[in-house]
Amino acid sequence: MTSQTVGEVMTPEVVHAHRATPFKEVVRLLDHHHISGLPVVDRDDKVIGVVSGTDLVREQAARDGGGPDRPVTAGDVMSTPAVTVHPEQGVPDAARLMERHGIERLPVVDEEDRLVGIATRRDLLRVFLRADDDIRRQVTDEVVAGELGLPREAVGVSVRDGVVRLDGRVRLRSDVPLAVRSAWRVDGVIGVINDLAFQVDDCEPHAVPGAPGRQ
Repeated sequence: MTSQTVGEVMTPEVVHAHRATPFKEVVRLLDHHHISGLPVVDRDDKVIGVVSGTDLVREQAARDGGGPDRPVTAGDVMSTPAVTVHPEQGVPDAARLMERHGIERLPVVDEEDRLVGIATRRDLLRVFLRADDDIRRQVTDEVVAGELGLPREAVGVSVRDGVVRLDGRVRLRSDVPLAVRSAWRVDGVIGVINDLAFQVDDCEPHAVPGAPGRQ
């Protein structure tokens, strides 16, 4: 199954800060690079937090409200622990993670949590901006013919605005969730409607070959 990974869409050059980076320098970095946030790393380039514009506004509000007038660094205002992804993770998984946490940027880290890139919402959305016909062809070729090993015409595949509808009849009941999961993994798919029927219920101990059924 072909699916783009975070490593394929991320930006490898990352604007970042260190724990001791002064508050004003963080503001300057965000403004100069026109970004909404940046990761904070330690001496080994391991991600220890993230500073967003919201964090900076909150700190400034605390100062204006009579908070202590002291030197403030990225380490003081960063959000921690940072939400990160690995380069081999799929783009849909990263998009769901971003949506769940309500964030715009995901630091990409290696097995030792060292910063290797950044994935933005815009990077991930590019993957989902695929034509419906392209998605339909990939589902037909890689799911119906590839994963299920069926003739391409055995399962009807239609796509509208990224939502895939599967209808027709597969041989085994266990092929139905396999088809749905596989269709979900195709880049650009934002939903799957399952209208598949099956011939043999191989999920029951005493399945009767040839018995019709639906999931």
